[in-house]
Amino acid sequence: MGAQLRVYKRRIRAVTATKKITKAMEMIAASRIVKAQRKVAASMPYATELTRAVTAVATGSNTKHALTTEVEAPARAAVLLITSDRGLAGGYSSNAIKQAERLTERLRAEGKEVDAYIVGRKGVAYYGFRERTVAQSWTGFTDSPAYADAKRVAAPLIEAIQTETAEGGVDELHIVYTEFVSMMTQNAVDGRMLPLSLDQAAEETGTKGEILPLFDFEPSAEDVLDALLPRYVESRIYNALLQSAASEHAARRRAMKSATDNAGDLIKSLSRLANAARQAEITQEISEIVGGASAMADATAGSDK
Repeated sequence: MGAQLRVYKRRIRAVTATKKITKAMEMIAASRIVKAQRKVAASMPYATELTRAVTAVATGSNTKHALTTEVEAPARAAVLLITSDRGLAGGYSSNAIKQAERLTERLRAEGKEVDAYIVGRKGVAYYGFRERTVAQSWTGFTDSPAYADAKRVAAPLIEAIQTETAEGGVDELHIVYTEFVSMMTQNAVDGRMLPLSLDQAAEETGTKGEILPLFDFEPSAEDVLDALLPRYVESRIYNALLQSAASEHAARRRAMKSATDNAGDLIKSLSRLANAARQAEITQEISEIVGGASAMADATAGSDK
């Protein structure tokens, strides 16, 4: 019985240590969510106004450009998937991967080849384990992405959309990331970055149905779109990285809180079992003492006779 009590005590110590770790990770994630939310809010005005500018240029000119002109028969698409570098975040990365899988299946059903671009070690590991080809991948900054990271990710995508399909380029750019709705809700979503849908852009900027002013473009509308193309892609990717980072921290905080609560429940259960084992051990010792005393009393009475 003593051995069983030692097992329970050892398990309680182990679970208590685990609880301290999960509680610390919960608090760290909670503190990082606030910073991530501020970055998301700070990036929204720039992204909105940039989309508004692109919409104005595209509406006010007849220039055919990769930013706004859809190919009649698109043959290849690029999909950018944003996951996390670290685990212990519940279903955060797996939900984004599932969304990317659904998007890939839909694009292939439309007869398009799909090139995968991955952000985060979880996505890279998923594709690597299944021996799938990845055009390019980036890791090491999903916790706290900077605009320089977004530029680094956007560069090969911009090059791909500007290259002819026959030479290895793509006709469409899609992105899969986790949208931060609230502390309790984060949704894996996908969207087409390029070519830009003017109706969708109007909805995002709140200018649908609004009459845009007329512009004169110097030197030309095409040159303006050439200058706006990298800025637009970078801003969309940066906003998606920030929302994914906020979602990752929120998912990790929720997962660690659940782990901490489960550890507390397990400690209570083990403590009850340890108390029961201790009581059983004490009862057994008392029974042995009483039995020994009775045996000695019987032996003494026999010798007196």
